[in-house]
Amino acid sequence: MEKTIYIRMRNRVQTKPEERVLLKDVAQIIAPDAILSNLKEMLVHLVTEMDRNIIVIDVMHIIQLITTKFGDMEVQTIGPAQTIIEVTNKKKGISIPFFLLIWFLLFFGSAMAIMNFHDDVSMKSVQEKIYTIITGKNEAKPLLFQIPYSIGLGLGMILFFNHFFKKRLNDEPSPLEVEMFNYQMDLDNYVIIHENKESMKRVNDD
Repeated sequence: MEKTIYIRMRNRVQTKPEERVLLKDVAQIIAPDAILSNLKEMLVHLVTEMDRNIIVIDVMHIIQLITTKFGDMEVQTIGPAQTIIEVTNKKKGISIPFFLLIWFLLFFGSAMAIMNFHDDVSMKSVQEKIYTIITGKNEAKPLLFQIPYSIGLGLGMILFFNHFFKKRLNDEPSPLEVEMFNYQMDLDNYVIIHENKESMKRVNDD
């Protein structure tokens, strides 16, 4: 145990341009107390203008750095073999006209989708028949049924997406968050595989 260093690479981290990326930023470390602080402060990568917005750090590079400095230590790796570093620039302020444009498109796009769906399934005639069955009266505009239905439709969307503005209703992720997570995982896997192919190509060219 005293001669072993355990490394667990993080999946994805963020940094700023021209930042020093340290080992503690890209990995969790378990090591003897005598060298732990030096390991955490070990320089892994220096972000430069030549780097793009995505940098992949391979665990083999980490092992090489550690064995070069601590040759008598054994390195054990756990978990992912790569860490993706996302270089983020300073966030710009929200443009009010752009925000209103996006809101306008989303609002009316959603409204058109709901109306087209209701038209496809003949929702109006269904509601009229349900109203007639319940009340025994024929009504061309059964507002007593349609208004609660419209309110319930909006509440159902809030419960489905598990958000009311910025407030989360419970700790369970929404379907949209799950889909975004799956998309991010697929994107990360693509970046890692693409980077590995590029690395092998550079090695073969050399």
